[in-house]
Amino acid sequence: MAKSPEEEHPHKAFGWAAKDSSGVLSPFHFTRRDNGVEDVTIKILYCGVCHSDLHAAKNEWGFSRYPLVPGHEIVGIVTKIGSNVKKFKVDDQVGVGVMVNSCKSCEYCDQDSENYCPKMIFTYNAQNYDGTKTYGGYSDTIVVDHHFVLRIPDSMPADGAAPLLCAGITVYSPMKYYGMTEPGKHLGIVGLGGLGHVAVKIGKAFGLKVTVISSSSRKEREALDRLGADSFLVSSDPEKMKAAFGTMDYIIDTVSAVHALAPLLSLLKTNGKLVTLGLPEKPLELPIFPLVLGRKLVGGSDIGGMKETQEMLDFCAKHNITSDVEVIRMDQINTAMERLAKSDVRYRFVIDVANSLSQSQL
Repeated sequence: MAKSPEEEHPHKAFGWAAKDSSGVLSPFHFTRRDNGVEDVTIKILYCGVCHSDLHAAKNEWGFSRYPLVPGHEIVGIVTKIGSNVKKFKVDDQVGVGVMVNSCKSCEYCDQDSENYCPKMIFTYNAQNYDGTKTYGGYSDTIVVDHHFVLRIPDSMPADGAAPLLCAGITVYSPMKYYGMTEPGKHLGIVGLGGLGHVAVKIGKAFGLKVTVISSSSRKEREALDRLGADSFLVSSDPEKMKAAFGTMDYIIDTVSAVHALAPLLSLLKTNGKLVTLGLPEKPLELPIFPLVLGRKLVGGSDIGGMKETQEMLDFCAKHNITSDVEVIRMDQINTAMERLAKSDVRYRFVIDVANSLSQSQL
Protein backbone atom coordinates (compact mmCIF):
# COMPACT_ATOMS: atom_id res chain seq x y z
CA MET A 1 0.00 0.00 0.00
CA ALA A 2 1.37 3.41 -1.00
CA LYS A 3 2.33 5.70 1.83
CA SER A 4 0.68 9.11 2.23
CA PRO A 5 2.74 12.24 1.47
CA GLU A 6 3.10 12.77 5.23
CA GLU A 7 4.60 9.29 5.71
CA GLU A 8 6.78 8.89 2.61
CA HIS A 9 9.94 10.37 4.09
CA PRO A 10 11.28 11.09 7.59
CA HIS A 11 11.39 14.90 7.50
CA LYS A 12 8.30 17.07 7.72
CA ALA A 13 7.74 19.74 5.08
CA PHE A 14 5.02 22.25 4.41
CA GLY A 15 3.86 24.01 1.29
CA TRP A 16 0.89 24.84 -0.90
CA ALA A 17 -0.49 22.31 -3.36
CA ALA A 18 -3.11 21.96 -6.05
CA LYS A 19 -5.40 19.07 -5.10
CA ASP A 20 -7.34 18.80 -8.40
CA SER A 21 -7.67 20.34 -11.86
CA SER A 22 -9.36 23.46 -10.51
CA GLY A 23 -5.76 24.56 -9.94
CA VAL A 24 -6.64 26.14 -6.62
CA LEU A 25 -3.73 25.86 -4.20
CA SER A 26 -4.07 25.35 -0.46
CA PRO A 27 -1.84 24.44 2.52
CA PHE A 28 -0.34 20.97 2.33
CA HIS A 29 1.74 18.86 4.71
CA PHE A 30 4.19 16.33 3.24
CA THR A 31 7.71 15.03 3.82
CA ARG A 32 11.23 15.25 2.39
CA ARG A 33 13.87 12.51 2.30
CA ASP A 34 16.96 12.25 4.47
CA ASN A 35 19.96 14.23 3.25
CA GLY A 36 22.09 11.58 1.51
CA VAL A 37 25.83 11.64 0.90
CA GLU A 38 25.32 13.37 -2.49
CA ASP A 39 22.53 15.69 -1.32
CA VAL A 40 22.05 19.30 -0.32
CA THR A 41 19.20 20.38 1.95
CA ILE A 42 17.95 23.88 1.22
CA LYS A 43 15.79 26.28 3.19
CA ILE A 44 13.71 27.95 0.49
CA LEU A 45 13.69 31.75 0.53
CA TYR A 46 11.99 32.60 -2.78
CA CYS A 47 10.27 30.74 -5.57
CA GLY A 48 9.27 32.18 -8.92
CA VAL A 49 5.84 31.53 -10.41
CA CYS A 50 6.31 30.14 -13.91
CA HIS A 51 3.53 29.84 -16.49
CA SER A 52 4.27 26.09 -16.40
CA ASP A 53 3.10 26.09 -12.78
CA LEU A 54 -0.29 27.35 -13.92
CA HIS A 55 -0.52 24.76 -16.70
CA ALA A 56 0.46 21.97 -14.30
CA ALA A 57 -1.86 23.05 -11.48
CA LYS A 58 -4.82 22.97 -13.88
CA ASN A 59 -3.66 19.81 -15.69
CA GLU A 60 -3.76 21.67 -19.00
CA TRP A 61 -1.06 19.39 -20.44
CA GLY A 62 -2.84 16.25 -19.29
CA PHE A 63 -0.20 14.63 -17.06
CA SER A 64 -0.59 16.31 -13.67
CA ARG A 65 -0.68 14.06 -10.60
CA TYR A 66 -2.29 15.42 -7.47
CA PRO A 67 -1.53 16.60 -4.89
CA LEU A 68 0.89 18.82 -6.81
CA VAL A 69 3.30 21.32 -5.23
CA PRO A 70 4.54 23.57 -8.07
CA GLY A 71 7.68 25.66 -8.25
CA HIS A 72 10.94 25.24 -10.17
CA GLU A 73 12.54 28.66 -9.75
CA ILE A 74 13.94 28.15 -6.27
CA VAL A 75 16.49 30.22 -4.38
CA GLY A 76 17.46 29.36 -0.84
CA ILE A 77 20.16 28.79 1.74
CA VAL A 78 22.05 25.53 2.26
CA THR A 79 21.31 24.04 5.68
CA LYS A 80 22.95 20.63 5.29
CA ILE A 81 25.33 18.85 2.90
CA GLY A 82 26.22 15.21 2.33
CA SER A 83 29.70 13.84 2.94
CA ASN A 84 30.49 13.70 -0.81
CA VAL A 85 29.44 17.32 -1.49
CA LYS A 86 32.47 19.57 -2.00
CA LYS A 87 31.23 22.55 -4.04
CA PHE A 88 28.70 23.85 -1.49
CA LYS A 89 28.77 24.60 2.21
CA VAL A 90 26.18 25.49 4.82
CA ASP A 91 24.80 29.06 4.42
CA ASP A 92 25.64 29.27 0.69
CA GLN A 93 22.97 30.94 -1.45
CA VAL A 94 21.93 28.40 -4.07
CA GLY A 95 19.28 27.70 -6.66
CA VAL A 96 17.27 24.79 -8.01
CA GLY A 97 15.66 24.93 -11.43
CA VAL A 98 13.44 22.69 -13.52
CA MET A 99 15.14 19.35 -12.85
CA VAL A 100 16.46 17.50 -9.81
CA ASN A 101 17.91 14.31 -11.29
CA SER A 102 18.92 12.44 -14.43
CA CYS A 103 20.55 9.10 -15.27
CA LYS A 104 24.05 10.72 -15.39
CA SER A 105 25.27 8.10 -17.87
CA CYS A 106 23.55 8.63 -21.25
CA GLU A 107 25.01 10.60 -24.16
CA TYR A 108 23.05 13.71 -23.19
CA CYS A 109 24.22 13.65 -19.58
CA ASP A 110 27.79 13.10 -20.83
CA GLN A 111 27.38 16.22 -23.00
CA ASP A 112 26.15 18.34 -20.06
CA SER A 113 22.66 18.31 -21.55
CA GLU A 114 20.89 16.62 -18.66
CA ASN A 115 17.70 18.44 -19.64
CA TYR A 116 17.40 16.11 -22.66
CA CYS A 117 18.11 12.93 -20.70
CA PRO A 118 15.26 10.45 -21.31
CA LYS A 119 15.24 9.73 -17.57
CA MET A 120 15.44 13.34 -16.40
CA ILE A 121 13.39 14.01 -13.24
CA PHE A 122 11.41 17.24 -12.99
CA THR A 123 11.50 19.25 -9.78
CA TYR A 124 7.79 18.64 -9.27
CA ASN A 125 5.00 16.41 -10.62
CA ALA A 126 7.44 13.59 -11.37
CA GLN A 127 8.48 10.25 -9.90
CA ASN A 128 12.00 10.09 -8.56
CA TYR A 129 14.21 7.02 -8.85
CA ASP A 130 13.16 5.83 -5.39
CA GLY A 131 9.55 5.73 -6.57
CA THR A 132 8.39 8.74 -4.56
CA LYS A 133 6.85 11.93 -5.94
CA THR A 134 8.76 15.16 -6.40
CA TYR A 135 7.34 18.31 -4.85
CA GLY A 136 8.44 21.79 -5.89
CA GLY A 137 9.42 25.09 -4.39
CA TYR A 138 6.09 26.38 -3.09
CA SER A 139 7.35 24.88 0.17
CA ASP A 140 9.68 25.52 3.06
CA THR A 141 12.50 23.09 2.27
CA ILE A 142 13.85 20.78 -0.42
CA VAL A 143 16.52 18.05 -0.64
CA VAL A 144 18.35 17.82 -3.96
CA ASP A 145 21.28 15.90 -5.46
CA HIS A 146 24.15 18.43 -5.42
CA HIS A 147 24.75 18.03 -9.17
CA PHE A 148 21.42 19.77 -9.73
CA VAL A 149 22.08 22.64 -7.35
CA LEU A 150 23.36 25.95 -8.71
CA ARG A 151 25.51 28.65 -7.15
CA ILE A 152 23.72 32.00 -7.06
CA PRO A 153 26.31 34.79 -7.49
CA ASP A 154 26.67 36.95 -4.38
CA SER A 155 25.86 40.10 -6.34
CA MET A 156 22.41 38.81 -7.32
CA PRO A 157 19.33 39.58 -5.24
CA ALA A 158 17.62 36.32 -4.37
CA ASP A 159 14.16 37.37 -5.55
CA GLY A 160 15.35 38.69 -8.92
CA ALA A 161 17.57 35.65 -9.48
CA ALA A 162 14.84 33.05 -8.94
CA PRO A 163 13.09 33.39 -12.34
CA LEU A 164 16.41 33.10 -14.16
CA LEU A 165 16.47 29.41 -13.15
CA CYS A 166 13.72 28.77 -15.69
CA ALA A 167 13.00 31.91 -17.72
CA GLY A 168 16.66 32.93 -17.92
CA ILE A 169 18.07 29.63 -19.12
CA THR A 170 15.08 29.04 -21.42
CA VAL A 171 16.06 32.08 -23.51
CA TYR A 172 19.84 31.90 -23.00
CA SER A 173 20.26 28.29 -24.16
CA PRO A 174 18.72 28.66 -27.65
CA MET A 175 20.60 31.90 -28.24
CA LYS A 176 23.85 30.03 -27.63
CA TYR A 177 22.93 26.79 -29.41
CA TYR A 178 21.48 28.39 -32.55
CA GLY A 179 24.27 30.98 -32.84
CA MET A 180 22.03 33.94 -32.07
CA THR A 181 24.69 35.96 -30.25
CA GLU A 182 26.60 37.79 -33.00
CA PRO A 183 26.85 41.49 -32.06
CA GLY A 184 25.00 43.80 -34.40
CA LYS A 185 22.56 41.16 -35.64
CA HIS A 186 18.83 41.83 -35.36
CA LEU A 187 16.80 39.80 -32.84
CA GLY A 188 13.02 39.87 -32.65
CA ILE A 189 11.35 38.80 -29.40
CA VAL A 190 7.69 37.80 -29.56
CA GLY A 191 5.88 38.43 -26.30
CA LEU A 192 7.01 40.60 -23.42
CA GLY A 193 6.28 38.45 -20.40
CA GLY A 194 8.39 36.41 -18.01
CA LEU A 195 10.57 34.98 -20.78
CA GLY A 196 10.46 37.91 -23.18
CA HIS A 197 11.63 40.62 -20.81
CA VAL A 198 14.66 38.53 -19.79
CA ALA A 199 15.38 37.80 -23.49
CA VAL A 200 15.52 41.55 -24.16
CA LYS A 201 18.13 42.02 -21.44
CA ILE A 202 20.23 39.04 -22.50
CA GLY A 203 20.00 40.00 -26.18
CA LYS A 204 21.24 43.51 -25.44
CA ALA A 205 24.08 42.09 -23.31
CA PHE A 206 25.19 40.05 -26.35
CA GLY A 207 25.27 43.25 -28.41
CA LEU A 208 22.23 42.51 -30.55
CA LYS A 209 19.73 44.94 -31.98
CA VAL A 210 16.51 43.96 -30.22
CA THR A 211 12.94 44.47 -31.42
CA VAL A 212 10.01 43.47 -29.24
CA ILE A 213 7.08 42.08 -31.24
CA SER A 214 3.68 42.34 -29.56
CA SER A 215 0.04 42.27 -30.61
CA SER A 216 -0.63 45.70 -29.07
CA SER A 217 1.30 48.84 -28.26
CA ARG A 218 0.43 48.60 -24.57
CA LYS A 219 3.96 47.66 -23.48
CA GLU A 220 5.88 49.81 -25.96
CA ARG A 221 7.19 52.40 -23.52
CA GLU A 222 8.21 49.72 -21.03
CA ALA A 223 10.07 47.78 -23.71
CA LEU A 224 11.96 50.81 -24.97
CA ASP A 225 12.48 52.91 -21.85
CA ARG A 226 12.63 50.37 -19.04
CA LEU A 227 14.08 47.26 -20.67
CA GLY A 228 16.29 48.88 -23.31
CA ALA A 229 14.84 47.38 -26.51
CA ASP A 230 15.83 49.22 -29.69
CA SER A 231 12.41 49.13 -31.32
CA PHE A 232 8.85 47.87 -30.91
CA LEU A 233 6.73 46.22 -33.59
CA VAL A 234 2.95 45.87 -33.31
CA SER A 235 2.15 42.58 -35.04
CA SER A 236 -1.51 43.52 -35.53
CA ASP A 237 -0.56 46.56 -37.65
CA PRO A 238 -0.31 45.40 -41.31
CA GLU A 239 1.64 48.46 -42.44
CA LYS A 240 4.28 48.13 -39.75
CA MET A 241 4.59 44.40 -40.38
CA LYS A 242 5.03 45.05 -44.08
CA ALA A 243 7.75 47.62 -43.37
CA ALA A 244 9.59 45.09 -41.19
CA PHE A 245 9.47 42.34 -43.83
CA GLY A 246 12.79 40.50 -44.11
CA THR A 247 14.65 42.64 -41.55
CA MET A 248 15.44 40.19 -38.74
CA ASP A 249 18.20 37.63 -38.39
CA TYR A 250 16.64 35.76 -35.49
CA ILE A 251 13.31 35.57 -33.67
CA ILE A 252 12.61 34.10 -30.24
CA ASP A 253 8.92 33.30 -29.85
CA THR A 254 7.89 33.11 -26.19
CA VAL A 255 4.11 33.05 -26.67
CA SER A 256 2.35 30.10 -25.05
CA ALA A 257 -1.05 30.68 -26.70
CA VAL A 258 -2.01 29.39 -30.15
CA HIS A 259 -0.87 31.94 -32.76
CA ALA A 260 0.15 32.22 -36.40
CA LEU A 261 3.78 31.57 -37.36
CA ALA A 262 3.55 32.78 -40.99
CA PRO A 263 3.69 36.51 -40.08
CA LEU A 264 6.77 35.89 -37.96
CA LEU A 265 8.53 33.94 -40.71
CA SER A 266 7.94 36.88 -43.04
CA LEU A 267 10.02 39.09 -40.76
CA LEU A 268 13.11 36.90 -41.14
CA LYS A 269 15.87 37.47 -43.64
CA THR A 270 17.06 34.61 -45.83
CA ASN A 271 18.81 32.08 -43.54
CA GLY A 272 16.88 33.49 -40.59
CA LYS A 273 16.04 31.43 -37.50
CA LEU A 274 12.79 31.27 -35.55
CA VAL A 275 12.99 29.49 -32.19
CA THR A 276 9.76 28.73 -30.35
CA LEU A 277 9.81 28.46 -26.56
CA GLY A 278 6.14 28.71 -25.56
CA LEU A 279 4.08 25.54 -25.15
CA PRO A 280 0.58 26.07 -26.59
CA GLU A 281 -2.10 23.53 -25.72
CA LYS A 282 -2.79 22.84 -29.41
CA PRO A 283 -0.44 22.39 -32.41
CA LEU A 284 0.60 25.43 -34.43
CA GLU A 285 0.32 25.57 -38.21
CA LEU A 286 3.71 25.73 -39.90
CA PRO A 287 3.81 26.96 -43.53
CA ILE A 288 6.59 25.26 -45.48
CA PHE A 289 6.96 27.60 -48.47
CA PRO A 290 8.71 30.40 -46.49
CA LEU A 291 11.14 27.86 -45.05
CA VAL A 292 12.08 26.38 -48.41
CA LEU A 293 12.20 29.62 -50.40
CA GLY A 294 14.11 31.52 -47.72
CA ARG A 295 16.23 28.68 -46.29
CA LYS A 296 14.76 29.55 -42.92
CA LEU A 297 14.95 27.44 -39.79
CA VAL A 298 12.27 26.79 -37.18
CA GLY A 299 13.51 25.18 -33.99
CA GLY A 300 12.71 24.67 -30.35
CA SER A 301 14.59 24.55 -27.08
CA ASP A 302 13.95 23.40 -23.53
CA ILE A 303 15.86 25.03 -20.65
CA GLY A 304 19.55 23.98 -20.53
CA GLY A 305 21.96 21.61 -18.81
CA MET A 306 23.46 22.32 -15.42
CA LYS A 307 26.80 23.62 -16.76
CA GLU A 308 25.06 26.00 -19.15
CA THR A 309 22.62 27.16 -16.48
CA GLN A 310 25.51 28.09 -14.20
CA GLU A 311 27.13 29.86 -17.16
CA MET A 312 23.90 31.81 -17.68
CA LEU A 313 23.76 32.87 -14.03
CA ASP A 314 27.38 34.06 -14.13
CA PHE A 315 26.71 35.91 -17.43
CA CYS A 316 23.67 37.62 -15.93
CA ALA A 317 25.62 38.60 -12.80
CA LYS A 318 28.38 40.08 -14.96
CA HIS A 319 25.86 42.16 -16.92
CA ASN A 320 23.63 43.04 -13.93
CA ILE A 321 20.69 41.13 -15.36
CA THR A 322 17.88 39.98 -13.09
CA SER A 323 14.20 39.39 -13.63
CA ASP A 324 11.75 42.22 -12.96
CA VAL A 325 9.58 40.78 -10.23
CA GLU A 326 6.48 41.37 -8.17
CA VAL A 327 7.03 39.76 -4.78
CA ILE A 328 3.96 38.13 -3.20
CA ARG A 329 3.06 36.26 -0.04
CA MET A 330 2.32 32.55 -0.22
CA ASP A 331 -1.35 33.11 0.59
CA GLN A 332 -1.64 35.42 -2.43
CA ILE A 333 -0.75 32.64 -4.88
CA ASN A 334 -4.27 31.93 -6.15
CA THR A 335 -4.86 35.58 -6.99
CA ALA A 336 -1.44 35.66 -8.64
CA MET A 337 -2.34 32.61 -10.76
CA GLU A 338 -5.53 34.33 -11.91
CA ARG A 339 -3.55 37.41 -12.88
CA LEU A 340 -0.88 35.32 -14.59
CA ALA A 341 -3.56 33.71 -16.76
CA LYS A 342 -4.43 37.23 -17.93
CA SER A 343 -0.75 38.23 -18.38
CA ASP A 344 -1.28 40.79 -15.63
CA VAL A 345 2.22 40.78 -14.12
CA ARG A 346 5.40 42.80 -14.66
CA TYR A 347 7.08 40.42 -15.32
CA ARG A 348 7.31 37.54 -12.91
CA PHE A 349 5.61 36.78 -9.62
CA VAL A 350 8.03 35.58 -6.95
CA ILE A 351 6.81 34.11 -3.69
CA ASP A 352 8.54 35.31 -0.53
CA VAL A 353 8.46 31.82 0.90
CA ALA A 354 10.61 32.34 3.97
CA ASN A 355 8.67 35.33 5.29
CA SER A 356 5.13 34.28 4.46
CA LEU A 357 4.75 30.50 4.34
CA SER A 358 4.97 30.05 8.10
CA GLN A 359 2.13 32.54 8.51
CA SER A 360 -0.12 30.48 6.22
CA GLN A 361 -0.30 27.31 8.29
CA LEU A 362 -3.43 25.21 8.52
